Amino acid sequence: MTTVMWVLGILLFVLGLLFSIAWHELGHLSTAKLFGIRVPQYMVGFGRTIWSRKKGETEYGLKAIPLGGYIRMIGMFPPGADGRITQRSTSPWRTMIEDAREASYEEVRPGDEDRMFYTRKPWKRVIVMFAGPFMNLILSFGLYLVLFMVIGLQIAVPTIGSVSQCVVAAGKPTDSCPADAPASPAAAAGLRAGDTILSFGGDQISSYAQLQADIRKSPGQTVPIVVERGGQQLTLSATLTSNTVTKVDKDGYPVKGETVTAGFLGFAPAVGVDHLSLGESIDEMAVNAKHGVSALIALPGKIPGLWHAIVSDDPRPADSPMGMVGAARLGGEVFSQDRPLSQQLTFMVGLLAMINLSLFLFNMLPLLPLDGGHIAGAVWESVRRRFAALFRRPDPGPFDVAGLMPAAYVVAAVFICFTGLVMVADVVNPIRLN
Repeated sequence: MTTVMWVLGILLFVLGLLFSIAWHELGHLSTAKLFGIRVPQYMVGFGRTIWSRKKGETEYGLKAIPLGGYIRMIGMFPPGADGRITQRSTSPWRTMIEDAREASYEEVRPGDEDRMFYTRKPWKRVIVMFAGPFMNLILSFGLYLVLFMVIGLQIAVPTIGSVSQCVVAAGKPTDSCPADAPASPAAAAGLRAGDTILSFGGDQISSYAQLQADIRKSPGQTVPIVVERGGQQLTLSATLTSNTVTKVDKDGYPVKGETVTAGFLGFAPAVGVDHLSLGESIDEMAVNAKHGVSALIALPGKIPGLWHAIVSDDPRPADSPMGMVGAARLGGEVFSQDRPLSQQLTFMVGLLAMINLSLFLFNMLPLLPLDGGHIAGAVWESVRRRFAALFRRPDPGPFDVAGLMPAAYVVAAVFICFTGLVMVADVVNPIRLN
């Protein structure tokens, strides 16, 4: 049964990923057709075509490798400087440029002269290229709303889950107490698992984050603690001590590898479900987006760690970059564990929301062949045309994005190598749930 659930988890993730890809390409397709650009192909996946059907002037299909997708628009690049589709030379860079230009004209038919991508105004091209990542952003937004408002967010609550019997520094084993370890203030005060802390030092407690902040700023103080136990309110007294604890950022997230000396009570909070409001959900999405941007910026610095994870037996860090293979494995792992179905679905919704947010951020990088590279080219064309009009100079015409194809091939090669490195790491040393 465990194997069946593991496979089910992977299949659900793959289906979610395929939908995310199809949804992305639908953004490009719908806006391209809206602006009269001819689209010969709409494909989900890469490699060999396993199913296709032509409707109108567009072939819709599914390919064997579900790691991306594309739509083919005619005339992505303007003609060469001599007004022709191709112009050849002995330069390998020029060959790259003209090969790309020729490929964009392969399916141009008589009468398509005014239906090519490059003939559209820059703002229309920006919309067409932005529509794909924007669809991922919309899907991520919708999934996060379901996660935060409908399913609810699992958060620490000011209820005691377990009491530490002794004072142990962060990062040290907590399953047993050293002989010289003093008793924890929580144990000495008589706190028990299941107690809900109503006030701490006279402050009414509404969240665990508030309670944690109050505890950390009270080392050495003796404070009254009002708890609810079995339907009754009790007032206990605890003398807090100082201890080495994990540092948290302003959003309440632990900072990996960093500790601080602060007040210590000695308990682990229980976990509850909090259904956020729309405003709270948007704030939480903003936090996730900020962490996504930070992770994207830090990506190059993670490459040595990926290589180390492949060639060594050390456990792979939890913040290591993870590809679609690793994400699928996590989906299978969650479904194979003895967890309530609600928790399994919650994890899958959160995983797909995060992936769609990452797809939006990644595709907005102003680099070819990503959507952001085409957006940057259209914006630059608009800027230089406006400057030409302002200074009464001749219209410079369309910006030839094909001239950047050598750089695009380099970027694509780097992405392919990085994807391969992540995939190998996901196979030989995957990130696992704790």
